[in-house]
Amino acid sequence: MSPRFSGKTAIVTGASRGIGFAIARRLVDEGAHVVITARGEDDLREAATSLGASARFVAGKADDPAHQDEVIGTALDAFGSVDLLVNNTGINPAYGPLLDLDLGTARKILEVNVLAALAWVQKVHAAWMGAHGGAIVNVASVAAIQPAPMIAMYGVSKAALKHLTEELAFELAPGIRVNAVAPAVVKTTFARALYEGREAEVSKAYPLRRLGVPDDVGGVVAFLLSDDAGWMTGQTVVIDGGATLGTGETLGTTRG
Repeated sequence: MSPRFSGKTAIVTGASRGIGFAIARRLVDEGAHVVITARGEDDLREAATSLGASARFVAGKADDPAHQDEVIGTALDAFGSVDLLVNNTGINPAYGPLLDLDLGTARKILEVNVLAALAWVQKVHAAWMGAHGGAIVNVASVAAIQPAPMIAMYGVSKAALKHLTEELAFELAPGIRVNAVAPAVVKTTFARALYEGREAEVSKAYPLRRLGVPDDVGGVVAFLLSDDAGWMTGQTVVIDGGATLGTGETLGTTRG
């Protein structure tokens, strides 16, 4: 691969495994330095070790301001810049109808999936991107664009993240591009409950007849961060194996 990201540094949240790790791996393979984050220190250390000398890690909660500051400081101290940001961290601790949803749980979903993403953007803008430019990708979900029964609050949060992407793209242009991706079901630990034991059945709803894998998302995110997407901002790229071409019946069991 050509070193599209040579000399650039990325922060990728929620990157100890799954989609976040695939994104970090792709960026490193294409020449970037990365600082990865997640809550579990042991898994995060193992992930960073596998990424090699181009990676650093900082364990913590994505919505913790002190953690955000530490990650950005680590990137600047170790590599001298923060050129790229991927807001990948997301939670979905609730399953069921909205009428039964605990409002404290709803607030937490919005705090982590939306407000934390905004906080990361504010902080990297102040620390580096505001003066030097950069590119940002937010990881949303197909649940952001069509109803997602039983995981509806997750869908609400991802719809808010999609719109946040558009607002930030408008505000931060021309120096900083902001885009998003909206995956359907990707085979990760996070989404395992949506397909485990019935993968063949779930896959039938996808025109491409398979579920996604993390690398399917990693490649698109790398494109959006690269100069190859230099005339794209405020866009949400759907990565769904064709699922949204149909009736939308699968969206009740999908999340990015």
